[in-house]
Amino acid sequence: MKFVHISDLHLGKRLHETSLVEDQAEILRQIIGVVDTERPDGVLIAGDVYDKSMPSAEAVQLFDAFLAELAARRMRTFVISGNHDSPERIAFGGRIMDASGIHLSHVYDGGVKSVSLTDEYGEVCVYMLPFIKPAHVRRFYEEEEITSYTDAVRVAVSKMGVDKSKRNILITHQFVTGATRSDSEETVGGTDNVDASVFDGFEYVALGHLHGAQNCGSERIRYCGTPLKYSFSEANDEKSVTVVELGEKGSALTIRTASLNPIRDLRKIKGAFAELIDPAFYRGLGNLNDYVQITLTDEDDVPNAMGRLQTIYKNALELKYDNTRTRAAAEIYGAEEVENKSMLELFSEFFALKNGAEMSDEQRAYMQDIIEKIEEESV
Repeated sequence: MKFVHISDLHLGKRLHETSLVEDQAEILRQIIGVVDTERPDGVLIAGDVYDKSMPSAEAVQLFDAFLAELAARRMRTFVISGNHDSPERIAFGGRIMDASGIHLSHVYDGGVKSVSLTDEYGEVCVYMLPFIKPAHVRRFYEEEEITSYTDAVRVAVSKMGVDKSKRNILITHQFVTGATRSDSEETVGGTDNVDASVFDGFEYVALGHLHGAQNCGSERIRYCGTPLKYSFSEANDEKSVTVVELGEKGSALTIRTASLNPIRDLRKIKGAFAELIDPAFYRGLGNLNDYVQITLTDEDDVPNAMGRLQTIYKNALELKYDNTRTRAAAEIYGAEEVENKSMLELFSEFFALKNGAEMSDEQRAYMQDIIEKIEEESV
């Protein structure tokens, strides 16, 4: 049985206040092309359909058109909500859409929606676990000890009633320990890691949340990555969708990727201002409509640098300087070190500095809860 695994569409996302609707419409068209070529038995969409819990009308229209294309092909499609999505909005109309082969995860209520498919080797059970936090699971299983994200997912999985004699697929949206983040991903206070051991018993775990395609310990636990680059930290990534094939129970998986090609790439350009406006330099770059982050190495600020550069690089979105002054400032303030720390880690250091003592476990848990609420409101 064959599946196409995608995630983190982030429909409606803006990059440095620039709309990506046109780029997203094109990449969704390419994904439909992959579906037509591969002719899978199902499409797995592992969360973060939208970039915000209250998506724009344009974003909703994009996803509606995408689902309509899949439904027209009678393609079984499985959609869960991610941390950027409103689970209620993703679940809306789910019972009606089931009849068309579009299966939407419901709001977590202590149980998880599952759908069975059949091929010559028997059943494949697809379990749809939306993004959850410890508090979501504690609400329904007060008797369980749930103090971490690993505990939450472990309990949620244990209550699914998975029949391990069958082939089982889990679609979920969490940060699995050991995976690599990019700058465009949110961290929930630095404590949202889930240990991969909770996924024992599944032939394939279709993950969403992280933007770089990667396996987590084994190929059966995999992030497919975003279909588009959403941060300049992803400039060197190759974007794709994952194609996974299951044979009979106990046989090896077959996993490969199908490449995606955006109409505008993300790239970084670095050099002196005079060099970057020299036709001999920029004519060799290829598509000057790409989204660009420019780093100038001039020692002095260049007047109206961004405006002048945008006459050549139409989609220059970010301007930085790398010179003696900025390197000295970074060294003094430890900017790079700060960027790599979570909000909880930064507050913990501040607390210790002001109070001469580390936070207690109760205080850390309280701050984690506050940070999560702030991050949710900013989505």
